[in-house]
Amino acid sequence: MEAKQNAGENKMGVMPVNRLLLTMSVPMMISMLVQALYNVVDSMFVAQLNENALTAVSLAFPVQNLMISVGVGTGVGINALLSRSLGEKEFERADKTANHGVLLALVSYGVFALLGFFFAEIFMRVQTQDAQIISYGTSYLRICCICSFGMFLQITFERLLQSTGKTFYTMLTQMLGAVINIILDPIMIFGLFGFPKMEVAGAAAATVLGQIIASIAAYIFNKKKNHEIHLTFKEFRISWKIIRSIYAVGVPSIVMSSIGSVMTFGMNKILIAFSSTATAVFGVYFKLQSFIFMPVFGLNNGMVPIVAYNYGAKKKSRITRTIFLSVCYATGIMIIGILIFQFFPSQLLGIFNASENMKHIGVLALRIISISFLFAGFNIVSSSLFQSMAHGVLSLWVSVVRQLCILLPAAFILARIGGLDMVWWCFPISEIFAFVMCIAFQKYVYRKQIAPLAEE
Repeated sequence: MEAKQNAGENKMGVMPVNRLLLTMSVPMMISMLVQALYNVVDSMFVAQLNENALTAVSLAFPVQNLMISVGVGTGVGINALLSRSLGEKEFERADKTANHGVLLALVSYGVFALLGFFFAEIFMRVQTQDAQIISYGTSYLRICCICSFGMFLQITFERLLQSTGKTFYTMLTQMLGAVINIILDPIMIFGLFGFPKMEVAGAAAATVLGQIIASIAAYIFNKKKNHEIHLTFKEFRISWKIIRSIYAVGVPSIVMSSIGSVMTFGMNKILIAFSSTATAVFGVYFKLQSFIFMPVFGLNNGMVPIVAYNYGAKKKSRITRTIFLSVCYATGIMIIGILIFQFFPSQLLGIFNASENMKHIGVLALRIISISFLFAGFNIVSSSLFQSMAHGVLSLWVSVVRQLCILLPAAFILARIGGLDMVWWCFPISEIFAFVMCIAFQKYVYRKQIAPLAEE
């Protein structure tokens, strides 16, 4: 009875929308900024070894991104189903969703542990013949994959907290993992305080240790603070209906994010034909843009459960207000990003110990790519909206067209006709195409699902 009462008074259905969105999103945005910081610090320390070390981490990124895609995509499905269940007062289904989420996290870990152990070196050899880059990348990938249980469990436990509006605790766990990573990075990479010098492998070890400790903290917060759901495997029975419901939203999100791994792999292949420095610049761009994109993803993490909950509760005005404010905030963040990338590209590259050649390539690259930020904020919010309304396939279509049908072919063609300096224009071009698609799909979702809702 107490659980029902608490769930009935959930702030996602009653708190003023702007305050609710900020209350739920700001902690996530802060934690995401810390995540971006430790990603940059990771590469910054690795770059102190040599440029090959930075290139190796850049070439390994598609696999890391694929793991994150599976974890986060599954988490999106958990989040949407759990929040909707609470909005509809289906408390038993909410508990089952949470428990199945943990099971799916462990299954995902098992798959990637095997892939990392057997195929890490093969993956690196497909991209380069440089022995040092292959050695660095193989050791880095194996550690990240074989010890990825911390990452999968951390993502899942944090999504459970987000689903019930407890994003403050998610901020704490993400910051904990990030701080541990930042502290351990120089110690393990350079062998400080009596630790062995692990070089690039030390960066991977610091990352997975931070994730493992953060996952433990997230589990404790769920058990102690998240009273609206109950994590227990007593009398647990697998429900294929729950799994199908999670993946109905989650699989499009996984595929959509995984397409990013394919795009990154393809871009690395195109760029390394010019030089390994060009590939390093692309890797550095991904680290730097996370400072801009991560806060928007944090905003989305706050938006998704609000939209899903109020859709379950049939509160149309709260849904439309949440969408409008999310687009405004996301666009504002992206404009700040454009200004930073346009006016301070050399200083940004200097963080990574960039050579003059790397700056020569990178300054122009950052300025051109950042033009795409103007459209990206709207596109990111739209994709999350589609997922929260169980229209993950629409997000998938946007991602497929943007990254596979437009971006990669454009990069290939521009590389052939204009050289390296022209390649970077593929990003603004693809983002404009995605912008047009998102406008059309938003109108479709509003007409089909939001407009018919009658306020209670």
